[in-house]
Amino acid sequence: MFKTLYSKLIFWLFVILGLITSAFIGLSIITTQFYQQEINQKLHAQLAKNLVKEYPLLQQEKVNKAALETIFHNLMVVNPSIEVYLVDEYGKILAFSAPPGKVKKQVIDLKPVETYLSSDVKMPILGDNPRDTEGKKVFSVAPVYDNEIHEGYLYIVLGGEEYDSVVNMIKNSYILQLSGATTVIALIVTLITGIIIFNVITRRLRFVALIMDRFKKSDFQQEPDLPKRFDGRAVDEIDQIGTTFREMSERIIQQMNELKATDASRRELVANVSHDLRTPLSSLQGYLETLTLKTGELTEAEKQNYLSIALKQSERLGRLVSELFELAMLENRKAPIHHEPFSLAELAQDISQKFSLEAKQKNITLTTDLPTAGSFVSADIALIERVLENLIENAIKYTSENGSVHIAIEHKDQLLQTRIEDTGQGIPAEDIPHIFNRFYRVDKSRQPKQEGTGLGLAIAKRILQLHDSAIQVSSELNKGTLFSFNLPEFKS
Repeated sequence: MFKTLYSKLIFWLFVILGLITSAFIGLSIITTQFYQQEINQKLHAQLAKNLVKEYPLLQQEKVNKAALETIFHNLMVVNPSIEVYLVDEYGKILAFSAPPGKVKKQVIDLKPVETYLSSDVKMPILGDNPRDTEGKKVFSVAPVYDNEIHEGYLYIVLGGEEYDSVVNMIKNSYILQLSGATTVIALIVTLITGIIIFNVITRRLRFVALIMDRFKKSDFQQEPDLPKRFDGRAVDEIDQIGTTFREMSERIIQQMNELKATDASRRELVANVSHDLRTPLSSLQGYLETLTLKTGELTEAEKQNYLSIALKQSERLGRLVSELFELAMLENRKAPIHHEPFSLAELAQDISQKFSLEAKQKNITLTTDLPTAGSFVSADIALIERVLENLIENAIKYTSENGSVHIAIEHKDQLLQTRIEDTGQGIPAEDIPHIFNRFYRVDKSRQPKQEGTGLGLAIAKRILQLHDSAIQVSSELNKGTLFSFNLPEFKS
């Protein structure tokens, strides 16, 4: 029925105000009624006593009808709502002022009478109303004596039937009518004020809900246009909701873009992996089939040559699969990093010696410029070793004979900067932003004939990212390339 928060608030405001108003009116009627009864009973507290003192109501154990008639007449003239009853000492009604057929009780309960006649009573005290089998009324009472012998009571009911109905009481009370009218007017004013206030309060919330709905309908693609007030300086809960939604939507859009990029990267990876695996597999299969089909026709030297080529393709295939697995592990958000202090200079020296034979075979000069002390870093030594191996291997691979590869480490603002520089053919400027992508190949015409997996630089970049570092590259065609990265210096 009520679909919006605004309509629900108005509905419940109306319900609550209605309940409060009903309770207030009811309480006002009850308290007014009790107050009137208390005042009425206090004002007439001595009425019955004075009448008994003035008129002898019993003479020789008989009702003095003349005296009663006088009392009935005088009281009806002064206050028509008063009803007079003469009862005996047991509560039985002996005479009354009501019209015939109106009295429905022949005996009244004397317990309220005894309470009334006792000392320190708190009014109002309600007694039986002979005209009503269930109703109670305030009263005035006094004992009646005949020759100083207690024979009964003069029982005066201080409110007739015209005051039994609440409606009649309201009709006969200007104050109650005025209070009721004032309450209704206050209810209407409060309701109108509440509608205006709730409209103002929920306006921002409705606006945020509208923006959320638009964001949903845009398939979480369109950045929501939120006011500047939702910039993080929250004033109340609605501002907090707007600010949280803005931050959440930015995060969702970012994640959606990342998912798209990841999906595109996955597709590209599948295509590249399929291509790179197909080449060595096809070559391996071709040479093995040749050996199988032409075993009797091939010389021993040809067989050894085919086996050697097949072995190289198998090794290349194994290396490609291994590096793919390594990169997948590194790209896992929970990739374990085991930090420990070690000398970066000593590690670089050991790796350079590892590649010294390969450099010598290509007639490449491999030199180092490493500090003798103070080169400790806290990092994963196995992963940093992998970075250095990949960079040095690439430098040697893409440097022509009689070239040089230089490895240097130096201090820079509490950092240790590692540089691997070669005198190779260099990398075109348009290719530099892409060389860290998986399987990216620079123009084949500018590359040597040696083949790699195309994953080395991607692995090196990811390892350094896990160490909160980055890899920089600068290159110039036909002059060489420089790779560098920084690690925080470790001081014990």
